Amino acid sequence: MRKRERENPCAVCGHYHKYEEGEVCGVCGHRIPASSEKVGIQTSAFPSEILPEFLYLGSYDNASRAELLKTQGISRVLNTVPACQNLYKNSFTYHCLQDEKSLPFDDAIQFLEQCEKDKARVLVHCMSGKNRSPAIVIAYLMKRKGWRLAQSYQWVKDRRPSVDLTSAVYQQLEDYERKIFGSIESAPTLPVFSLSEAPSFAFSFPKTINPVPVPAFNLPAMTSIFDRPALSIPPHEFTFGAGQNEKKVVDIGGSPANENDTMMDGS
Repeated sequence: MRKRERENPCAVCGHYHKYEEGEVCGVCGHRIPASSEKVGIQTSAFPSEILPEFLYLGSYDNASRAELLKTQGISRVLNTVPACQNLYKNSFTYHCLQDEKSLPFDDAIQFLEQCEKDKARVLVHCMSGKNRSPAIVIAYLMKRKGWRLAQSYQWVKDRRPSVDLTSAVYQQLEDYERKIFGSIESAPTLPVFSLSEAPSFAFSFPKTINPVPVPAFNLPAMTSIFDRPALSIPPHEFTFGAGQNEKKVVDIGGSPANENDTMMDGS
């Protein structure tokens, strides 16, 4: 082994390659992701392990990495898309599903059950590993493990977050759940909503029976207090200052004072 391989192994696969320069690893296919890729390095280079040492889920990119599959001990491949070529027929045992709108769950499960009986590790893949192949794996978990659709879907989603089932494929899984259990679960984990049917979000506050009316600002303006009719209060005579009121002044001696006498101010 060369010195640089001992000193600079890849942090992901353990093999040396010029990762920073964009060189693809010749062993596992590990490479630096393009700027447009949203999938992590491990997701793009390695298939997802659904059941330990048995069932793996991935894309056509994963299926095209023969050395990586051999490293993980995978010897059989379930191809869910006939358009994808089976590249290594001399190295792996392939089973290819028919190109139909309705997924042949029973056919796929029969192959997977045989793999489990033979204790062989198997990769289930489609083009991107997001729709058809996850649906096959979910159907297998329902049939083999006895799990309902919600639990099977969540199990696969937790191990491969990129799973993105279409509404048509999910409907097929619901029909298959009804076929196995006689009914479908009332609260599936993957509700499918159109834009017009999107649910509204709330924070569980109690709904009031008689809501407080919202003030209306477009109603005619209320009558101002200054436009009301004047109160009917009888007028009073008010005297400001010292007016000349007619008063009768009595003299000390008891005789009336002269009207021409001027009253003295008490100040």
